[in-house]
Amino acid sequence: MFRVLELRDGRVVLSECSERVAPPPPALLRWVDLISPVAMELELLRERFDFHPLTIEDCGHLDQRPKLEEYRDHLFLVTQGFSCKGDKVDELELQELHAFLGERYLVTVHETPIAALEKTWQRLSSEPKLFERGVDFAYYLVADGIVDDNFPILDRIADELEELEDSVLSSPRRKDLQRIFELKHHLVSMRKVLSPQRDVLGLLTKRGDARVSERTAVYLRDVYDHLVRINESIESSRDLLGNALEAYLSAVGQRTNEIMKYLTIMSAVFLPLAFVVGFFGQNFENLPFIEDWTHSDRLMWGMVVMCVAVPVVMLTWFKRKNWL
Repeated sequence: MFRVLELRDGRVVLSECSERVAPPPPALLRWVDLISPVAMELELLRERFDFHPLTIEDCGHLDQRPKLEEYRDHLFLVTQGFSCKGDKVDELELQELHAFLGERYLVTVHETPIAALEKTWQRLSSEPKLFERGVDFAYYLVADGIVDDNFPILDRIADELEELEDSVLSSPRRKDLQRIFELKHHLVSMRKVLSPQRDVLGLLTKRGDARVSERTAVYLRDVYDHLVRINESIESSRDLLGNALEAYLSAVGQRTNEIMKYLTIMSAVFLPLAFVVGFFGQNFENLPFIEDWTHSDRLMWGMVVMCVAVPVVMLTWFKRKNWL
């Protein structure tokens, strides 16, 4: 579905007709937005704006890397970001925006609604002065919103990392290990997208293109700084996840060692007891120097005393050695 936003004589005009899907006449600024594109609509864009077929093909497959391509009368930009529903980062939704930036027009193509784009659309509709700064400034507002939407996601990940560290250090659980790998997967996905996105914004601000004014380039450099901060935050979060994973493995290993220690102590305590009861359980009627030993009360009580005294003595010794 097409929708068009125009700046005409200081007023913003909105429409949803395909007749205005074309380069604007002189002294006019036009933003054409296409949601959920189909082949016929993309072909209309190619015919009206004379876009390169490769860019139209990219718009039909919304799984591109962030990039910047220069053509005769426009720039083709792929901008990506992430959104997340809920308080916890359970599933990241990739937002991909394809933009054609000319001197007096901006064409955006996206598969699903993008919150930052909708916010910018509403803002320009009510504030014509912003649109007077040019279509490059409109693209800046959209790109800035898409980039800034990543900060809340990273903040949620950082907060959850603190909770995971506390949980791992106090009582490590198997679900903590599973969550660590889930967050690591999310961070890897974000880095794969936002790292090249940073390079694209850096290239856009440094190349001095005529379709991007120097005043807008200053704002785009701010977006580039935000992407640098985001990538640094991703790297630091990945380091913290690695530390949490090491802490989990160390805690589990220490817990296993404690269990093995107690099992070893129990084995050590029962070893002499097994010898005592084994000795007195022999199937001999007579023993040297002991007459009628199988009916001796003194031997019986001696065996009972040994079975009680040996564990007490051994446990006392272990305690003095700080083995318990």
